[in-house]
Amino acid sequence: MGVDSKGPSHVLSENIVAEKDLDYDTESHIAPQDGKLQRHLKNRHIAMISIGGVIGTGLFLGTATSLQSGGPIGLLLGYAAVGTVCYSVMISLGEMVAYLPLPGGHIRLAERFVDPAFSFVMGWNYWYNWTIILPAELSAAAVLMNFWNKSVNNAVWITMCLVVVVTINMFGAGVYGECEFIFASIKVITITGLIILGIVLDLGGGPNHDRIGFRYWKDPGPFVQYDKIQGAKGRFLGWFAVLTQAAFSFIGTEIVAIAAGEAKNPRRNLPKAIKRVYIRILLFYIGGVTIIGLIVPSSDPSLALTTSDAGKSPFVIAIKHAGISGLPSVINAALLTSAWSAASSDLYTSSRALYGLAMAGNAPRVFLKCTKNGLPIVALVTSASFSALAYMGVATGSGKVFGWFVNMTSIAGLMTWFGISVTYLRFYKGFKLQGYDRKSLPYAHILQPYAAWYGMFMCLLICFFSGWSVFLRGNWDVALFITNYLPLALFPILYIGAKLYYRTPSVKPENMDFITGLKEIEADTYDEPPPRNWVERFWQWLM
Repeated sequence: MGVDSKGPSHVLSENIVAEKDLDYDTESHIAPQDGKLQRHLKNRHIAMISIGGVIGTGLFLGTATSLQSGGPIGLLLGYAAVGTVCYSVMISLGEMVAYLPLPGGHIRLAERFVDPAFSFVMGWNYWYNWTIILPAELSAAAVLMNFWNKSVNNAVWITMCLVVVVTINMFGAGVYGECEFIFASIKVITITGLIILGIVLDLGGGPNHDRIGFRYWKDPGPFVQYDKIQGAKGRFLGWFAVLTQAAFSFIGTEIVAIAAGEAKNPRRNLPKAIKRVYIRILLFYIGGVTIIGLIVPSSDPSLALTTSDAGKSPFVIAIKHAGISGLPSVINAALLTSAWSAASSDLYTSSRALYGLAMAGNAPRVFLKCTKNGLPIVALVTSASFSALAYMGVATGSGKVFGWFVNMTSIAGLMTWFGISVTYLRFYKGFKLQGYDRKSLPYAHILQPYAAWYGMFMCLLICFFSGWSVFLRGNWDVALFITNYLPLALFPILYIGAKLYYRTPSVKPENMDFITGLKEIEADTYDEPPPRNWVERFWQWLM
């Protein structure tokens, strides 16, 4: 499909919808569309959804295991390395979804720029990922409630959280966006407060007035000798253990692509959210793990706790060492809202992934059924029904089996990143071959296509070596081996199976469709009214 070398920008500029009398939250420019998704997510919703995908229990709790495995420097370098992979994937995704913010996000893009078989694998892999994580988050919320009250059966807490999550999603994308805005705001306030508190404690501002400085970087040391393996090999394995754990903490940043099909003014809001991903990575993750490495020694026995409540958080450990009481309950409450936020996002994402699969022809068309306000009701109810798996965690035997399913979602998430990188490389090749100018895109990055190649390679590398610890002498674990490598093996198997079933060739670069859907996207694009005062200027900059 040859196109004018001027690219799509000249078409876009002629069709922009100007709305000079609208405020930022207006919905009057959107025509009602029965039976399909509608754009209800405002700019602040998209901004906070992108933040919420970055900050989670992985930062609050998962860093404890990482610090114990790699030491303070190993922890920092591991998260920094994975942060570069995350950023590479996000700028690849951002370039595509800012141009084509389609319902189904990268699932639909894979169909358009790779082939239907790849879209099939990407879609079902992604749906499985978020459908199984949902009951896991509900179980986590129940454990957090046990921090205050252990006398109530976990099934009660799971039911309570499930009702909240389903109710939020039943009211549609607009209500989900508002709730995520509130939940993500709590996350941002909590992690920012903890980082500031960590700096104060490190400089001796706690009740015990102990100035820690870089003490723990010297004793027990900057690195941990993994499994007591001495020398550079032990330090490298410690760092790589952090690498695999950190990768799992970053999974979820791509949720903004699924939300693209319901975002207002997507050509303006999506690029802005994507551009600021690096700030969140640097501020929240790199800043957070740096402070954690300063205020908690990697040899602290509390890091090895088997609980999943606030007691395992490195921040809480440091607070207890400093002699501050009361804050652990506050942090546990923040973790509870984080679990609710994650569960709500899981249901939203899995239902939209199923809707995207149906649009691509890879799932029954019944999942396309929407209410008048654009809620994919069948896809939502189907995805929500799998949340009943959370009750398996109440029983010991079934809980162990359920834990295996949850562990597999980590690799499934990384394979999603791999698929996004592959899709972008195809997008890049077709866009260039058909004579488009990348400068005409709503969002383009100077590091492409090298960032996509880097992201693709690193995702495969981390997945391939994710279960390396089972090969150490005396560490063989069948369950760990299967949960790490089964999802990796299933990806090519499912692709080959879908390829044989569909019998469709890969989309050639010269035949890639960069036009279909642009008219509707341009109709949803409009100029934001200029800020009237410094408060609105600050808000527009922030969001």
